[in-house]
Amino acid sequence: MSRMAADYGAINLSQGFPDFPVDKRLTALVSRYMDEGYNQYAPMAGLPELLETIGSVVSRTYGFTPNAEKEITITGGATEALFSSIAAFVNRDEEVIMFDPSYDLYDPAVRLCGGRPVRITLRPPDFAIDWDLVEKSITPTTRMIMINTPHNPTGRIYTPEDLQALERLALRYGLIVLSDEAYERIIFDGARHESVLHYPALRSQSVGVFSFGKTFHATGWKIGYTVAPEVLTHEIRRTHQFITFSINTPIQKALSEYLKDESNYNSIGTFYQKKRDFFLEQLRGSSFEPIPSHGTYFQLVSYKALSNKPEMDMAVEMTQKHKVACIPVSVFYKDQLNQQLLRFCFAKKDETLAEAGRILRGL
Repeated sequence: MSRMAADYGAINLSQGFPDFPVDKRLTALVSRYMDEGYNQYAPMAGLPELLETIGSVVSRTYGFTPNAEKEITITGGATEALFSSIAAFVNRDEEVIMFDPSYDLYDPAVRLCGGRPVRITLRPPDFAIDWDLVEKSITPTTRMIMINTPHNPTGRIYTPEDLQALERLALRYGLIVLSDEAYERIIFDGARHESVLHYPALRSQSVGVFSFGKTFHATGWKIGYTVAPEVLTHEIRRTHQFITFSINTPIQKALSEYLKDESNYNSIGTFYQKKRDFFLEQLRGSSFEPIPSHGTYFQLVSYKALSNKPEMDMAVEMTQKHKVACIPVSVFYKDQLNQQLLRFCFAKKDETLAEAGRILRGL
C-alpha cells in the first residue's frame, strides 16, 4: 500500500511509520558516538551499558528488576526478537496459538520454523478474547501463545482479567507466552499497560518483546529487545546469534544515555493521544465510524455507511481514486474476513492528518 500511495500521489496513512523527525537530541547522540569511533561490532547480547539502562527502565516501569546480563537481549527490532523467540522454542509440528487480526509476521514465522499456527478469530467492536475458547484450542502439541498489546491493527489493550486468564492457562499447560509489546508506551486515556512483566508467575514463562523504533519514532533503525527469564533468554540468544549476531553500536550507545532521562519516554502516550484525538476530530462529519483505539498509533474505521465493497477493493479505491492510503483489516485474518474495516495510521504531522480528514469528510 505504501508503494501504491507513492505511485498515485496519495497521503500515506497505511504503513505504520511517522512522517515527523526523531528527537534531535537522540540523533545528535548517535552522530557523536559515530564520530567517537563506536562503529564496530557490539557484544552479541547488547552493550552492557544499554542492558543496564534497560534494566533500570523496566524496574521503574513494571516494578521488576531483571538481571541485565542474563535476561535482556538487544535485537534487530521487534521483528527479529519475535522470530528469534519462535525459532528458539517452536519445533516441527508444534502449535502456536495467535489471535486474528494478527500482525503479518506471526503466521509465516511459525510456519518457517516448522510449527502450525492456530488462529483464533476476534471480532469488532471490542475484539475481546474468549479464554474458554482458547483453552479448548490447546492440545498436547501446543507450545506457545502469542499475544500483542497494545494490539496492531485494532488498538485494543489487554485487561488485567486477560493477563490473569493467560497466566492460568500458561501455568496449567506449560506454555511459553510470546508477548509483542512494541507499542508499550503508546497507551491512552490513563490506562496501564498490562505487560506480562507485571505478573510474576506469568513472567516466569514469558518473553516480552519491545521496540525502540516505535517508542522514539525511528522505525528505520530496527532496534528492539527481549526481556525473559535466564533459561528462556539463553535459548533466544542461541538463535539471535545466527540471525543477526549483534545490533549497530552507535545507536546502542546513544540509547543507553538517552533512556536515563525518564521524560524522554514517559510522555509518548500523551503525545500520541493528542494525535488520535486530532484525527478523530478530522473524521467528525464523515461517513466513517471509528472503532475505539486505546493504544498504538492506528485507528480502525467502519465504512459500512459508505460502501459494501470488500475491504481490499475499498482500500485500493481509497488510495488510487481518493488519494488517502490505508490498510484493509481483512489482510490480518487467515480467512481474509471482510467486515468493512480499514486501518489508518495517525503517526503523522497534523497538517497531513488535516488534509486526509478533508478528503475523508468529502466522501
